[in-house]
Amino acid sequence: MRRWATFARILVQTRSRHYSTPLPAKPTSDPFSLLAPQLAELRQSLLSLLDSGHPRLSEITRYYFLHPSKQIRPIIVLLFSRATNGLGRHWEHKLWEAQTSGAGGHADELDLPLTRPDILNDCNPSKPTSTSPFDSSPFTFRPRAPHRPSPPHRHAHPSTHEPKLYDAEYVLPTQKRLAQIVEMMHTASLLHDDVIDESALRRGQPSAPAAFGNKFSILGGNFVLGRASAALSRLGDPEVTDLIASILSNLVEGEILQTKAIETGGSTKSTESQGEHLTKIQDAWNIYLQKTYLKTASLMAKGARAAVTLGGCKEGDIWREIAYAYGRNLGIAFQLVDDILDYDSAAAALGKPGGADLQLGLTTGPALYAWEEHPDMGVLISRKFQGPGDVEKARNFVSRSSALQRTRDLAQKYADKAKEVLEQLPESDAKSGLEALADRVIRRRS
Repeated sequence: MRRWATFARILVQTRSRHYSTPLPAKPTSDPFSLLAPQLAELRQSLLSLLDSGHPRLSEITRYYFLHPSKQIRPIIVLLFSRATNGLGRHWEHKLWEAQTSGAGGHADELDLPLTRPDILNDCNPSKPTSTSPFDSSPFTFRPRAPHRPSPPHRHAHPSTHEPKLYDAEYVLPTQKRLAQIVEMMHTASLLHDDVIDESALRRGQPSAPAAFGNKFSILGGNFVLGRASAALSRLGDPEVTDLIASILSNLVEGEILQTKAIETGGSTKSTESQGEHLTKIQDAWNIYLQKTYLKTASLMAKGARAAVTLGGCKEGDIWREIAYAYGRNLGIAFQLVDDILDYDSAAAALGKPGGADLQLGLTTGPALYAWEEHPDMGVLISRKFQGPGDVEKARNFVSRSSALQRTRDLAQKYADKAKEVLEQLPESDAKSGLEALADRVIRRRS
């Protein structure tokens, strides 16, 4: 837990009413406008990855993709690809793979079947040549395809590479596919989360469990994860596979950690010292921030790092560390704002039920700040707001404190840190887009 204590040190600076001033703004590129054509193309081709031989399953897996989403995660992947392609020592080799048929990184190859055509695979009507229908006749042996071509000799000397951005708009086919994979993993987690949380709404529409039932929602999420895993294996980079595969474990660990009871002792300020009170709150913040990384920031941080790795950045290239640090800070800022909105916005604005966290017994940033100012909040937290009138009492403690403003201030600190780590990147529209994205995360109202 020591590493999470580092996060908690930031909190000490926010305990007074003197809030930090955001970093001065400078002209930036709107990331959504910058990537609009690519996002539209990726969304359309992503839908073709989700088709099944079972129409009901296809309907479920497409359900959340057909409703507007923030697309934050694929945007991070695409922007970091643009902002770093050409800087990595192995860039020329990655570019050669993308431009050479049979080398593994060509766009056409990413949609090829993983196995020989005579091996039974799941059915995808959108890609009839990529799957094999069931046939009771005996299978016949077919020789494997020729070995991949060898790269030109000049690509074997990355030490001579001079870091320089390749093209302001170019994204490798593998990076585009990665953007789809991270969105698929995020959406699969939503299908499962809405079952766990018994959510009735998602993005202003009936949730998948409300529309299709819990069983089909769970199966749909599993199916999307299966297709994402198949797509991931074709990217051809072991480090990227490790990074993205570990996100699934993080999501599960975060969900389990979220159920952990917070140790409040059930006491009030009259029965414990100020030091004991603040120690318990800091321990709770450590758990909360660790959970936030696992459930939210991990996907953004590892997705960004994977994008840069696919662009040829390997061990020793600082660009990978920049990408990870940005995603980690932005992800925590994103969740802090989400927690504010759960108290501060109506269901119509959120597209999902407001006040859901308290109803589920979850203690988030605003509740922890309110506990610091109103020790009686600890009693409600200890019983997960399950007592008569607990939800209303908790909302009242939050509204009577500076909790929402202090949580927003903390989110601003993380967003500022995300922008700060970008300073070492060369100037580009993509870099400006990443800076603007951090600002938008803080300003969002849904």
